[in-house]
Amino acid sequence: MTATFTQQYINGRWKQGSSEKTVQNYNPYSNELIQTIQSANEDDLNEAYDYAEKAQSGWAALKPAEKQAYFDRLLKIMNDRKEEIVEWLVKESGSTKIKSQVEFQAALAIVKEASSFPTRMEGTILPSNVPGKDNYVHRSAKGVIGVIGPWNFPFHLALRSIAPAIATGNTVVVKPASDTPVTSGLLIADLFHEAGFPEGVINVLVGRGSEIGDAFVEHSTPKLISFTGSTEVGSHIGELAGKHLKDTALELGGNNAMLVLKDADIDRAVQAAAFGKFLHQGQICMSLNRILIHESIYDKFTEAFKNKVESLKAGDPADDDTVVGPVINQEAVERIQQDVDESVNQGARKLLGGKVEGNLMHPVVLSNVTNDMPIAKNEIFGPVAALIKVKDEEEAIQIANDSPYGLSGSIFTTDRYRGIEVAKRIETGMIHINDQSVNDEGHVAFGGEKQSGIGRFGGEWAIDKFTTVKWISVQSEYREYPF
Repeated sequence: MTATFTQQYINGRWKQGSSEKTVQNYNPYSNELIQTIQSANEDDLNEAYDYAEKAQSGWAALKPAEKQAYFDRLLKIMNDRKEEIVEWLVKESGSTKIKSQVEFQAALAIVKEASSFPTRMEGTILPSNVPGKDNYVHRSAKGVIGVIGPWNFPFHLALRSIAPAIATGNTVVVKPASDTPVTSGLLIADLFHEAGFPEGVINVLVGRGSEIGDAFVEHSTPKLISFTGSTEVGSHIGELAGKHLKDTALELGGNNAMLVLKDADIDRAVQAAAFGKFLHQGQICMSLNRILIHESIYDKFTEAFKNKVESLKAGDPADDDTVVGPVINQEAVERIQQDVDESVNQGARKLLGGKVEGNLMHPVVLSNVTNDMPIAKNEIFGPVAALIKVKDEEEAIQIANDSPYGLSGSIFTTDRYRGIEVAKRIETGMIHINDQSVNDEGHVAFGGEKQSGIGRFGGEWAIDKFTTVKWISVQSEYREYPF
């Protein structure tokens, strides 16, 4: 076990990175330097993939109960080290205590779900039109999986790929996000190490994308690349992988809408909207980007929402009562501020907010927003709520779909069956009626449409993604051939 997390983790051992470059890890709230990590280079990358490949067949051959025993130990260790995990999330990713608890529970749930996968690797027996033939469809691990972790929900979203991949018999090489190298990689490796997983099953390389990013994807060893992050980077990864006919699992950006229909319970919609918008400062792929409100209740909703958001404490994420902490870095602050300013110049009205202290942005509420403004067109990834007035349900559906993204969404209505009919018409991979858009359950299909990604995580969909099938036929009686 290492207390500083300043080294690479390859084949069950901690070692210094071989690059001359370093990754500096800063606390986004205080801007204090947490640590400096010697980066990995392509030599380290080749070594990690080589060890992962050597370890894979032996790991896959273990009995289901043996694999599950490792996961049982991992779950216990995660619970034992919960406070440490939460502390790292707070200081490395700017997560509030509330968000860190949510993230820990989500990560725990995905590991619990993955622990059931070794006994859920189902095959199929199919009939044949050939006399005496039996058709078997056998399911097995793909091999080595490359995982590129994100910085926003680093612990959970990295584990969402790592745990299912390993549980289905694969080994993994992980490249954590440079902004969160510990919580999206090194800390996870340490947990697996303490749980006693065999050498080479998980390997973690901290390095700059400019140095090892493309090589990580194009390397001949990994059979699938799993990436969670921006659509721009995901598109590049998909292009590189496609060139080598390599499979991908891509969970990308979102421009998620909440539709508040005219019969909605306004108070409940306001509470849900505040959570779905401002959890982790809106830095979640599923965060509410646009809140579309029927004109008959627009004024009432807007006033209630403004009052609710005004009550949210912004400040040090280490304080128990802080709801809104810092965004990840100064570049994010400047990008978000530019979209807010341009939208106000185009006619949006700032009802609340605007104060910026370093990377801490106090919540902003904008009314009179239209869907062509930057704050509505772009993925915000920050603590800004855009309120859009719609004349009817049809306009709400049209505006919700008027985006290249399609990840998550929300509908508020007292007529739940009407809500289902509206939900069917929204072009998105996930949508929630009388709830906000930030939902993730380990046993349910998770993923997006359009530019929000390819593939699904969770439950049987994760099993399908991280495994492959082979047709094996057996002739029980010799077959007659025409020549």
